[in-house]
Amino acid sequence: MAFIEVKDLKVHYPIRSGFFNRITDHVYAVDGVDLHFEEGKTYGLVGESGSGKSTIGKTIIGLEKATSGTISYEGQDVTNKQRRSKTNFKRDVQMIFQDSLSSFNPKKRILDIIAEPIRNFDRLSATEERKRVLELLDVIGLSEEALVKYPHEFSGGQRQRIGVARALASNPKLIIADEPVSALDLSVQAQVLNYMKRIQDEFNLSYLFISHDLGVVQHMCDELYIMYRGRFVETGVKEDIYKDPQHIYTKRLLSAIPTIEPANREINKARRKAAEKEYIEKQSEYYDETGRVFDLRSLTDTHKVAYKEGGNR
Repeated sequence: MAFIEVKDLKVHYPIRSGFFNRITDHVYAVDGVDLHFEEGKTYGLVGESGSGKSTIGKTIIGLEKATSGTISYEGQDVTNKQRRSKTNFKRDVQMIFQDSLSSFNPKKRILDIIAEPIRNFDRLSATEERKRVLELLDVIGLSEEALVKYPHEFSGGQRQRIGVARALASNPKLIIADEPVSALDLSVQAQVLNYMKRIQDEFNLSYLFISHDLGVVQHMCDELYIMYRGRFVETGVKEDIYKDPQHIYTKRLLSAIPTIEPANREINKARRKAAEKEYIEKQSEYYDETGRVFDLRSLTDTHKVAYKEGGNR
């Protein structure tokens, strides 16, 4: 049962020009998407830079304003701020940002950074608050010494784990993770991802994992949304996307995943060329004359693909 549902979400930014600064066009950052979130599951939102992934996450949490569409939380419409403030939505939906350093106040100690959500939503004494922060530090593998330090005194991986702790502080149901490991070394990436997995099992969290890295998403996610130019080109469970991709854009993305087997180098090169050739030759079946992605159509109960009605499938 989904506790959050997003229906026909659109986020359009006006383009102004001319002497009178009139609106002459729009940037269709998000152009009609549907999502749902169930407890304990991880959802992957994948696409290239500028496809609208982060805009979806920021709109769900309230950092961007929706042009149209609805966001429902436990059956209640929370699309606008007034309705959102009457529910537990702000407490139950948190976000981990891509740039951990800029998401922290550099003048605040880690104790105050992690405790801020606790102070917003709970009335705890100073002793209880400190105990709660120490519990969160233990979850992410940091010692009590971290309490009096400042963000710049930590490595990128440690800061990202502190971001996880801050997001956990209010006991949320959904954490939106916007490219949480893209700026980290590979070994540190694995460390942070494993922490996130362990925390999910412990607290029955749901994640919206926003990334352009299909390799990382395969490790983390149960269901995937593949995004291009503000719209979903393909959605499905992990097996649908990785074992039976149908959209030319999805195939192109999958073919670009790096491999480390030298023996299969030529095979992988041929696969990438074939995917690129198919992408060029079949664009009219998947995009209209303006380059807009066609509407999603169901292939199975879990698998949807955007293609032209009556196209050769």
